[in-house]
Amino acid sequence: MKDARDDIIKVMLVDDMRGARTGFMMMLNNDPNIIVSSQAADGAQAIEFLRQSPQQLPDVILMDVRMPVMDGIEATGIIKEQFPQIQILILTTYDEDDYAFDGLARGASGFLLKDATPKQLRDAVHAVHNGDAVLTPRITGEVLNRGVRPISDNTRIKLLRSLFDGLSKREYEVAELVAAGLSNQEIAEHLFIETASVRRTVSRILARMHMRDRVQIAIAWYQSGLDQITGGKPA
Repeated sequence: MKDARDDIIKVMLVDDMRGARTGFMMMLNNDPNIIVSSQAADGAQAIEFLRQSPQQLPDVILMDVRMPVMDGIEATGIIKEQFPQIQILILTTYDEDDYAFDGLARGASGFLLKDATPKQLRDAVHAVHNGDAVLTPRITGEVLNRGVRPISDNTRIKLLRSLFDGLSKREYEVAELVAAGLSNQEIAEHLFIETASVRRTVSRILARMHMRDRVQIAIAWYQSGLDQITGGKPA
């Protein structure tokens, strides 16, 4: 018989501010399917806990950026290398956009503004736990445009664009919306199709482009300069 606790999403809070951790915990614990199972005051402390408590690993980590001892970006890279099954959400502010991009590049499943509403926070936890990415449209373009390293190699640009050009029209449309930060449900509503269809399409895109997750789709889209081109898939 399946234990009901198996359906509970275990969350770890990593923030050097005790008050911030308390606030996030109060918002998350209002969801009966989420429990804050552990906390840490910096990245090093978080990693030590994960290494010493293999039976108590969280499903999702909410990771602050600027912390003493070890910041959230370095910690994200180490955790994703050693515990790839754990999903990480970077908590950011507008003046930390470059940090947010670095977090994505190191394997985070997305980023969320610290002033997110309780519902947005809970929805984000559910999203990454379900394998989705959280790339909030409100800041996705600014983060990626500022954080994506410019590519001067025309061969690399052509390669990236050829990967997108090789997609079907529907796959291209979905990739564009993924890059814009829309969730599967939002993409489904935009294209008037089922969410399950979007999920299957994203899986096909990842397989065809040999990418790990939808964050990489967004990064590749911006690196190829396709965000500057309008009018849909080239004929």
